[in-house]
Amino acid sequence: MERQMMATAVTMGQIQQQLATVADNIANIDTTGYKSRDAEFSDLLFQNIRNMNPNVDQTDRANRLTPSGIRSGSGARVGDTQINMSMGTLQQTGNPLDLALTNDHQLFMVGLTGANGQMTTAYTRAGAFNAQIDPQNPNRLRLMTKSGQPVLNQNGQAIYLPAGYTNLQISGNGTITATMPNGRSINAGRLGRVTVSRPQLLESQGNDLYTLPNLGPLGVGLNQVIQPVAAGNTSVVQGELENSNVDLTQEMTNLINLQNDYQLNAKSITLSDQMSGLVNSLIQ
Repeated sequence: MERQMMATAVTMGQIQQQLATVADNIANIDTTGYKSRDAEFSDLLFQNIRNMNPNVDQTDRANRLTPSGIRSGSGARVGDTQINMSMGTLQQTGNPLDLALTNDHQLFMVGLTGANGQMTTAYTRAGAFNAQIDPQNPNRLRLMTKSGQPVLNQNGQAIYLPAGYTNLQISGNGTITATMPNGRSINAGRLGRVTVSRPQLLESQGNDLYTLPNLGPLGVGLNQVIQPVAAGNTSVVQGELENSNVDLTQEMTNLINLQNDYQLNAKSITLSDQMSGLVNSLIQ
């Protein structure tokens, strides 16, 4: 009885984790560039419990209808949380600094300051960028994400725009061209983009940012996870933003199913407790 209650309690804890994943998806249905996640369950360790004495007469064994052992599980756990990289719908904004990617496995490169103050490369699908005055040089602007991270070029360097530009054009391959009041055109570089081939390794850092873990212990090389996008690839769209790819109908269905699973497991614990109480009363 206690074994069943423990397995059920473990499963209920894992259901709560999946409920949190579904709730996070629903909460970000209007978040630009958000990619939904799906938690998958896997069984925990099974244990085979023999309930028949091996010295029992073979005649009794032959006529026995029930199995000679019980395969008892230890519950279930969230085995993996997969990120869904499918593309969301595009929404036109008309803002020249709003960008979207038409390839569902591509990401923009941005800089992320770690706890030790060192800058690392992060990745995002949220192209709601803005230009801020560079504190070191008032004659140029820094291209930044909505949460304040610098947008990087194909070489991993911060992108700067000339202050006072009158027009900004970003081509399909990410090349940025600023037009000055005198009509002069200035090339401000090319947006850094990567193609992710193993999105399951991406770790969310909040604010629609993803980073990669230490790949050494995993035995995986960086080029096996992400690859730079070639200059000839024209996946950048200016003046549009990508909406979240969360399917609200599917998420609500998952939510209802998980609530039913949780209630069923909770009822199982209640019945087990009642049966234990009945057994104890009979013994007394």
